[in-house]
Formats: sequence, C-alpha cells, structure tokens
Amino acid sequence: MKKANPLKNLETPAPARRPHPSDRVAPSPVGTSSAIVHKTFAVSSTTKFSFEIPPHAVSPQLHGTYRSFLQGSVQSSDEDANVDLLLMNDQQYANFLKGRPADTVFSVDSSHDQDVNCGLPATLDHPVQYYLIFRNSSSSGDKKVVQADFRVDF
Repeated sequence: MKKANPLKNLETPAPARRPHPSDRVAPSPVGTSSAIVHKTFAVSSTTKFSFEIPPHAVSPQLHGTYRSFLQGSVQSSDEDANVDLLLMNDQQYANFLKGRPADTVFSVDSSHDQDVNCGLPATLDHPVQYYLIFRNSSSSGDKKVVQADFRVDF
C-alpha cells in the first residue's frame, strides 16, 4: 500500500512581496539644515546652484531671500534689476538645458527683492537633486548682481 505524503497537502507559499520604498525604516534627516547659497554673484544669463534632499526627508522646506541690482548699483528699487528664480528637479532641469519648455517646482518671475518659503515633496528611500536657478529677465542683457541667502530644512 502506498503511503500518503503529508507535505503534499501543504499550500505553496505566495511569492514574497517586494517592499515599497515607504515600508523601509531608516534614520531620518529631520531637524537638520543645509546651506545652498550665501553670497553675492553676477548673472548675465543664468546662474545655478544645485542641492540634494537626502532620503527619508518627510517635509523638506526651502527658505531664503534674494535682492538683485544692476551692475554698478547698490539699490534694488527698480524693475531694471529684475531676475527670475526657478527651482527644478533633475528631469525639469534636463529639459531646460535642451531648450524644451520646462515645468518648475517653484518660480518667481521678474523680481528684484523676494522672500521665498517653499515646501518640497517628501523623499522616500533615495535622494532628490534640485537646481536653484537665477535667470536674467532683462531683454537688454544688462548684467545683474544678486545677493542671495538660501537654505533647506529637513
């Protein structure tokens, strides 16, 4: 007589579920801050500053101020000193460099004195690269001088 195999009636285990990035637990960068730019610089066409938001940043915030002047001036009171501020992620910046229409995470059009407070999307288990771009918005091509102080808080 044939013996029954006791393992035959056991169910085959389901394949393991691949964890979602939000399921992973790792140290959080919460409570830290990082300087992006704190200086005065010239802008003839565009000037960029890149920064990275680390993994597991739940609520990153960009904070800063900038003032712009015409080269040789010390006042930011007229519209001839205006610059555009653009904040882009990697894909948006790649499109911008190729001359394609680019969306932005955040932008300020034609301003010479601005305070910025912008919430950024949470990162999961990978860092996210951003680009803070100052663009000369003048059609005359006059060089601008920008005094900027920006940081990101996680």
